[in-house]
Amino acid sequence: MKKLVSLLVIATIAIASWLGLGQPTATAAQYVNPADAKLSTEFGQKIDLNNSHVRDFRELRGFYPTLASKIINNAPYKDVEDVLDIPGLSERQKERLQANFDQFTVTPIDPVFVEGADRYNPGVY
Repeated sequence: MKKLVSLLVIATIAIASWLGLGQPTATAAQYVNPADAKLSTEFGQKIDLNNSHVRDFRELRGFYPTLASKIINNAPYKDVEDVLDIPGLSERQKERLQANFDQFTVTPIDPVFVEGADRYNPGVY
């Protein structure tokens, strides 16, 4: 009986390999969604002025919520330096922005991150 079961298991494995069953049909790269792909770039390490949520500015002193809201409301930006052209910025706010340019990046607006144009409450709780 043991020999019969062993023979049946070996035959099943042989037929499955011959038919290609059990072989992966897709590579891991095919399962990467646009958000994961973008997070692996500079976007994942810096605050994107065109795509980041208002809460992403909390780590920067003096940004959250007032200056962060001004940044979001005046997007999109072509370059990081464009953020200095926001109307109504105080000199102190401009200084804070310039001091943190190395913390920012600018990428094209991506619906994956700004769906519904709501960068204040995207439903992330």
